[in-house]
Amino acid sequence: MKQDIYQKVTNKIIADLEQGELTWLKPWSAENMDGRIIKPLRHNGMAYSGINVLMLWGAAMEGGYLSPFWMTYRQAKEYGAHVRKSERGNLVVYANTITKTEEQDDRSEEERKIPFMKGYSVFNVEQIEGLPEHFYAKPEPIIDPAQRIEHADQFFAVTGADIRHGGSSAHYSGGTDHVQMPHFESFRSPEAYYATLAHELTHWTKHKSRLDRDFGRKKWGDEGYAREELLAELGAAFLCADLALTPEPGTDHAAYIQSWLKVLKDDKRAIFSAAAHAQRAADFLHGFQAEEREAGAAA
Repeated sequence: MKQDIYQKVTNKIIADLEQGELTWLKPWSAENMDGRIIKPLRHNGMAYSGINVLMLWGAAMEGGYLSPFWMTYRQAKEYGAHVRKSERGNLVVYANTITKTEEQDDRSEEERKIPFMKGYSVFNVEQIEGLPEHFYAKPEPIIDPAQRIEHADQFFAVTGADIRHGGSSAHYSGGTDHVQMPHFESFRSPEAYYATLAHELTHWTKHKSRLDRDFGRKKWGDEGYAREELLAELGAAFLCADLALTPEPGTDHAAYIQSWLKVLKDDKRAIFSAAAHAQRAADFLHGFQAEEREAGAAA
């Protein structure tokens, strides 16, 4: 590729961290985003996932865009619309594998899957003129807090996770496979409670009976620990967007920034891996909701 996509994206996240900012929390702290924060959407309404969520959230912040919709130059043209002159596209990535058949020493053939990633540009609909009116509708107002929190309670309860309350520490204990949370009333806001719970339940998905995730952590604060914490941060942000919750930075996130910077500077693919694992964890937790609906329909 002419440009190193991994390095370009990683550099942006590093720049934010060096300013003390968490890229995945910026949409909620921005003054121009006065509507409900959701994941970026393709022209057909399907949500982006993984690293593309972070990149397009960041692009929306820089451009001041309120609309969650993004599309390519060609897609805009298919609607009979056009991208305004001098507008610049924003990078998104597409990952997949190609299968290559190779001849072995014994003349037999063996198929080998080769991963690849390519980047392409998309434009926010606010950079495009002539689209159907629904693309320009303003985001829905923030959902009533009582309704939003009730929905979150149901979402987390359906997972069946062992969630215990008490003490002053929020953490996931792998040995006993439970999530420990301070009492609800000890948090500074309901949103802070649910954002923290989303973070800890993202950790909960790493158990060998679930996603069996292990970054080789040997001790507190090492690289494996930093990678898992980064993943949980992203997973919580993705879940909060899905549940219309406003995440808040953890009281300890400042302590992690230096360890995250080291991981990102040492490995330009680390943020892509973290985002992919975080998306997998969020999807896993969403899977419980589908099972609950199916069970209800069968009853």
